Amino acid sequence: MYTIMIVEDDPKIAHLLKSHIEKYGDRAEAIGDFDQVLDQFRQLEPHIVLMDINLPSFDGYYWCRQIRTVSTCPIIFISARSGEMDQVRALENGADDYIPKPFHYEVVMAKIRSQLRRVYGDYAAKMEERTVSRSGLILYPERMELKLGDRVVTLTKKETVLIEALLELSPRSISRTKILDKLWDDSFVDDNTLSVNITRVRKKLADLGIEDALETMRGVGYRLNVTWKDEDCS
Repeated sequence: MYTIMIVEDDPKIAHLLKSHIEKYGDRAEAIGDFDQVLDQFRQLEPHIVLMDINLPSFDGYYWCRQIRTVSTCPIIFISARSGEMDQVRALENGADDYIPKPFHYEVVMAKIRSQLRRVYGDYAAKMEERTVSRSGLILYPERMELKLGDRVVTLTKKETVLIEALLELSPRSISRTKILDKLWDDSFVDDNTLSVNITRVRKKLADLGIEDALETMRGVGYRLNVTWKDEDCS
């Protein structure tokens, strides 16, 4: 039996989701305190979260980021916002899928089953947690964390992909075109969007005490230079 946590402030929708999930033999818990979502997540320890965007006090994007600081469990957004940027924001803040309202309950169940199989069932990886490291700087892609010594920062999905590419190639450079392909596939993205993500990565490195490591190579791309000390070797 799996536990599904429902973060939905419309009582009718929350009740219908709960009833439908339980009909299939799983446990569903619709929370009522939307100011303590993370605390309730810790208490329930759900296998999957259904998250609305429009919530009292803090929106679903905020709570998704908070959950991502402690867990990599699947999070599926269910929202009346059907715009492309809403879906992009959800994924960039750590969501695994997005279902616009109105929805069919069978579609919701199919999405839930897909995520459960991927993470816990037949399709789950049967291997140790993957890491990418360089001189003591360790990236944990699955949990979206970057660690140096005893300091850890939480990353977004885009930041994780970007840092992984830089670490794997360091001290070689990676072109802007290859970065764009990794982050956005075939979607058109302007240079400013990439620059914003580079700035965010520099900020995360600075939070670990790493300065001047991410070099801009004009006309080429970017390179990650080891400017930090491997604290494990000190």
